[in-house]
Amino acid sequence: MTPALTLSLLPLKLAVCRFAPTTPLPALGGEFFSVTRTADELSLICEDTVIPAGARAEGGWVALKLHGPFEFTLTGILTAVLIPLRDAGVGVFALSTFDTDYVLVKRERLDAALTALRGVGHTILGDGVLDAAEQE
Repeated sequence: MTPALTLSLLPLKLAVCRFAPTTPLPALGGEFFSVTRTADELSLICEDTVIPAGARAEGGWVALKLHGPFEFTLTGILTAVLIPLRDAGVGVFALSTFDTDYVLVKRERLDAALTALRGVGHTILGDGVLDAAEQE
């Protein structure tokens, strides 16, 4: 059985950035960022207003936060969100923290994403926060 989840739309415009794997960690700032280093690359998700120089960056992302915390033994939490988005043709960039998950979608696909998630019973909080933030 697929769980009905509560998600929040964060009032942030985000970018996904890539650097060479040996790049020193750039200065970080803003309310939201995540860094992952592997043998192949250094990836940074950050607010689009603080993209570090030299980054190969793709902006236009917004984030949906799944309300956790979720125990590590739970299964199907992230797929409960990803499958409806896949079925709606919405590409994602997912990341996890200790307590929860975040799903990034492109801003131009946000309406389709919200419709798909509501259609399977999920609750979305903060709908409209991006429109308000863009008017400031």
